[in-house]
Amino acid sequence: MFLLNRLRRASRGISRPSMRLFASFPSQADAPMPSGATKGIVVGIYEHPEKDYVFTECGEEVDGKLRGRLKNEIERCGLKGKSGEVKVLNGLSGDFYSVAIVGLGTKEVGFSVPESLDMGLENVRVAAALGALKLRDDCVAEISLDPMGHPEEVAEGATLALWEYQDNRRVEDRQRAVALECYNCLDEDAWTRGLFKAEAQNLARKLAEAPANQLTPTIFAQVATDSLCPCGVTLDVRGADWIAAQRMTAFMAVARSSCEPPALLEVNYAGSEPGERPIVLVGSGITFNSGGLCLKSLPEMEYERATMSGAAVVMAAVRAAAALSLPINIRALIPLCENMPSGMSFKVGDVFRCSNGKSVAVHDTGNAETLIMADAFAYAMQIYKPRLVMDLATMTRKGNLLGSTASSVFTNSDAMWKELQKAGAITGDRVWRFPLWKTYTRQISNFTNYDLSNRGDGQAYTCRKAAFLKEFIGDSEWIHMDIGEAGLVSPHNFVPYYRQGKMTGRPTRALIQFLYQLACPEQITDLREM
Repeated sequence: MFLLNRLRRASRGISRPSMRLFASFPSQADAPMPSGATKGIVVGIYEHPEKDYVFTECGEEVDGKLRGRLKNEIERCGLKGKSGEVKVLNGLSGDFYSVAIVGLGTKEVGFSVPESLDMGLENVRVAAALGALKLRDDCVAEISLDPMGHPEEVAEGATLALWEYQDNRRVEDRQRAVALECYNCLDEDAWTRGLFKAEAQNLARKLAEAPANQLTPTIFAQVATDSLCPCGVTLDVRGADWIAAQRMTAFMAVARSSCEPPALLEVNYAGSEPGERPIVLVGSGITFNSGGLCLKSLPEMEYERATMSGAAVVMAAVRAAAALSLPINIRALIPLCENMPSGMSFKVGDVFRCSNGKSVAVHDTGNAETLIMADAFAYAMQIYKPRLVMDLATMTRKGNLLGSTASSVFTNSDAMWKELQKAGAITGDRVWRFPLWKTYTRQISNFTNYDLSNRGDGQAYTCRKAAFLKEFIGDSEWIHMDIGEAGLVSPHNFVPYYRQGKMTGRPTRALIQFLYQLACPEQITDLREM
């Protein structure tokens, strides 16, 4: 019956999945919602060149029920519908105690080539986030949201904005839960899809925020099992003996530095015909990267618990793909370990022979992600014969020229780059392509007594790391995403649905959208051309 239902949904593209959302860590429930909760609604207004503003359909309806009170308040405050504007009215009678009026910008705004962003969709996310936050701060616990013509983006903005990591606070001190619904939604599928995308990203955020002692490789493997198996995804947890038997010497060199046992998660989502070549996702899963013997500085160390963000994003995206019944085959490899200073640590100058036969010299023990992923790549090439290999890792932080505004992308496929760029523009989670020039390959391979260096010589450290990984891909189409800043702490509150100083969980929604585009190309006709 499960397979039959999935095939029915796949034949219609993406339809409404189960309302079951994503698993939390055990015994860490959110604060309960108070009984008799106050209700509120978020309504939007557009800028207009000839009028002062224009209501959405929902706004017109709510204003009618309130006998023009919203219009009076808008005129009194001088709101023009610009993106970022928000005003809350409290103490209203009728269905809603509070109304948040939010600006949506110009109705006709769409994809911006200079910004690589669909500005209209992003304005909707921002408006939903601002309205939901304002109402929650006014102790509203049941929020209805104007669909604003794009219920998927409304669900994303509000759900991302209201999320907080509270697992280590006392229950009585936690922020109260907020219930969300779409007001008179005509496209429940889009609304639910937005909830699933946002909840997937919130799962990745939760994993990234967890302290390293509460998310060891063993615990991560258990969380992945609890999250994926109920969705019909199969998962094998490979231990140290299996890893060593596969001659993954670089991976084991990093793992032996810690007393925490390593694991390699092999995930299988079969959404299409068995013979269809899979998309292989590889997520770097170093649950704490101290730098090993090349010890990182104290300011850097605080955020090294989130070095496993690539693994968290991959796991969350696979769960969302299964929940949305995407007609595509996905294999995910997640190598998990810690990188610690100890008597068993690998040393600067050590040379290891990876499972594909290439020898690697270690010139930076802090750059352990390239080592564990190299062996995962070699295994994927041998076993899966993939349609595409895509990896995510927090490779570069300081010195990332993009900051937290976008993820760095390296790829050998122009076609895959266009799809990923489109997914980033649609989701507001932008990406930017960097080169894979041969000069970077020479900088990591121009040595006489070993094949590759995990650091290399020369400039452009980010490009050198990508060039190193490229040596383990062969002829397969490949995308490498360096999420070193975009996927970790947001240093600036550049959009209201991310919290300054908190993990972002990016680029989970962009990855889900990318997989959707590959799985259902016939369903993408409504997307704006780039």
